[in-house]
Amino acid sequence: MDGRRALAGIALAAGTYAGYRRWQTRWGATAEEVGRPLPGDELVDRPWFDATNVVEIAAEPEQVWPWLAQMGAYGRGGWYSYDRFDNAGRPSADRVVPELQDLRVGDVLATSPDGSGFVARRVEPGRCLVLEIRAPEASISSAFVLDRVAPGRTRLINRVRYRFRPTPRTLPLAIAMDVGHFVMARRMLLGIRGRAEALARRTHE
Repeated sequence: MDGRRALAGIALAAGTYAGYRRWQTRWGATAEEVGRPLPGDELVDRPWFDATNVVEIAAEPEQVWPWLAQMGAYGRGGWYSYDRFDNAGRPSADRVVPELQDLRVGDVLATSPDGSGFVARRVEPGRCLVLEIRAPEASISSAFVLDRVAPGRTRLINRVRYRFRPTPRTLPLAIAMDVGHFVMARRMLLGIRGRAEALARRTHE
């Protein structure tokens, strides 16, 4: 009996996790957005994790872009998520910082005090930003695509793909990212939306 209960518990946990994983990897996205190829897909082949999350923003792409261009911790605008965890406790910027707007391919958007982090691989202002971390044991891409769906309405699509070479050191990190990615990503997308919509309102006042 105890064995059957254990198996039932494992099956329930596995089913719950599978449902959560499916929900978190397509939060806010349409079937078309999930299925369509996006810039940056080519950076991580056969990903272990592939998430497409979307928010619709009451602003033009040009009013969303500045918040993407200045992302990054440690001297940049922050990640607009939980600053205690990904911005060393410093609040993410709530204004457009002019000196951080000239983002170029090859620039680093820091995630660590040593200055390492995401490298900008594709920069098309008002259209898309593709970031990448590449290391011997892991490859991670994060693409931000701006779709203008109506006057003053933009769909911000964020696709994250990663692959780890399984080792005792990387496996716990991979599991933590799989479970925790959505918590941070959702907060980031909502943070960008709030800032962009505030900018749009100020522009029309």
